[in-house]
Amino acid sequence: MIDFSLSEEERDVRDTVRAFVAREVVPLEAEVLRNERAHRPALEPGVLRALQEKARAAGFWGVTTPEEYGGMALGPVLHAVLEMELGRTFVPFRFGGAADTILFSCSAEQREAYLLPTIAGERRSCFALTEPGAGSDARNLRTRARRDGDDWLISGEKTFITGGAEADYAIVFAAAPEGVTAFLVDRDRGWTSSPIPVMGEWACAALSFDDVRVPAATVLGEVGGGMDLALRWIGQGRYVIPARAVGSAERLLGMALEHARVRESMGRPIAEYQAIQWQIADSQVEIESTKWLTLHAAWRAGRGLDARHATSVAKLHGSVMANQVVDRVLQIHGGMGYTRELPVERWYRELRVLRIYEGTDEIQRRTIARNLLRGHVVLGAIGE
Repeated sequence: MIDFSLSEEERDVRDTVRAFVAREVVPLEAEVLRNERAHRPALEPGVLRALQEKARAAGFWGVTTPEEYGGMALGPVLHAVLEMELGRTFVPFRFGGAADTILFSCSAEQREAYLLPTIAGERRSCFALTEPGAGSDARNLRTRARRDGDDWLISGEKTFITGGAEADYAIVFAAAPEGVTAFLVDRDRGWTSSPIPVMGEWACAALSFDDVRVPAATVLGEVGGGMDLALRWIGQGRYVIPARAVGSAERLLGMALEHARVRESMGRPIAEYQAIQWQIADSQVEIESTKWLTLHAAWRAGRGLDARHATSVAKLHGSVMANQVVDRVLQIHGGMGYTRELPVERWYRELRVLRIYEGTDEIQRRTIARNLLRGHVVLGAIGE
């Protein structure tokens, strides 16, 4: 028997987060829009920290962080559900007490210098994999790491690094003689960053490394084991992204429903016209499809099954879905949707990046097709 219901405890968690987002986060949207249009940070660090502390007081801190580090250690399914709730607003809020999953591979020394301060919110990291000539082809890195005595020297360029301009240290992936290797590199080691202007509000930067010297103790995991760490990091994002897309699309569709009921054309609410109804219906079908594809991917991850194919399917479908829904919602709002008086245009710009980062649509299609053609995935399988 397949059970699609949440437990009572899981529903309580979801409802608490939904209420928190509506009460504490959504009211900040007007402030975020004002700040962004004045070319200021969407949220000042102090405001974000205060929000995270309020969430902590409500019991939400380190939602996926292991209990031994003071976290909630929620499984992938409930994590996906919470991300859907956070996706209902464009305020850039995330729960505190978290760290990049691969940081839990830290050594004892690295744990004190990087992992624990990051969980506590005292340090900020960035994941530095993408390069000008190695985005989807991450194995073709040109950033190099070479040994120099007991140290390593790192040289190269990284681009489109989320949070790269604000990070205190970077998780840098570089090609070493033994294979791709991950390094924990403090900013004061000498690397530089410059923000990249983009059409949305995604904060990314270019990073530059010119013979940046780091000790051998900064290698994360094993020398030559960096690609496995990178793929582990990417794998999680591919169910978080469509989960957020579901929340965003549901919020947008709600705005469209409200507008369609009150906006009149030729003496009738536009909700009565088939052209509007079909856009609403198609949006609902696509949102529900993404929701269950995402939960299926998270379910596989939670059961320790290979979730790579399922997350690629969810990521592709969710990214395309969100862009289709926001386009319809803008169309339903007509000229007002195109203005900055409403936040629809902001969503429109923000959601476009979903089809690019952490695996483009084209890469997801390539992955899905190759899995099928090579027999890695069997058609007709259920729960396997």
